[in-house]
Amino acid sequence: MKLFLALGLLASSFAFAGTAVKAGKYAIDPMHSKVGFEIPHLVISTVEGHFKDFEGNIDLKEKFEKSTVKASVNTTSIDTGVGKRDDHLRSPEFFDVAKFPKMTFESTEVKGTPESFKLTGNLTIKGVTKKVTFDAKYLGAVNDGMGNDKVAFNATTTIKRTDFGLTWNNMVEAGPVVGETLTLNLRLEAGHPAAKK
Repeated sequence: MKLFLALGLLASSFAFAGTAVKAGKYAIDPMHSKVGFEIPHLVISTVEGHFKDFEGNIDLKEKFEKSTVKASVNTTSIDTGVGKRDDHLRSPEFFDVAKFPKMTFESTEVKGTPESFKLTGNLTIKGVTKKVTFDAKYLGAVNDGMGNDKVAFNATTTIKRTDFGLTWNNMVEAGPVVGETLTLNLRLEAGHPAAKK
């Protein structure tokens, strides 16, 4: 009985520590993060993919709404699992990666609480910059056991791809081959060396 009580108290204290906001400057860890997307295909289904090469920094402030995010994605690294389709997405008809090798995001406003907040900023794709807002959640902080403090977030938003010059399409009986609305899903882990005690 005492063992179960001790384990329960340990779990409770870990959960409390894990969700506390730990201020500091963190670098996004691409090995443990994902920049994914989903878009309608042929009206009745969807295509999912992700970008394999990206980087960024998260500056968490004691006053959470003062926090900032800045990130960039290598558009050449797009991966939908189909090589021929990925080559088409890299072409001038879509991302035109030879001319626009990166897309970027820089935050301008954070509103809400760590458990549920709006992250607004400037998203630039194919040379076009638009203001977008992510629905986001802070998942907590933890030491990874190797001398690094880690934090994690989830965030999602939807954009109109044609607003950013991604205009290629064809029509079939049911409607457009590629849908208009693109959903971006971010699963981010970021870290920095823990302060030495």
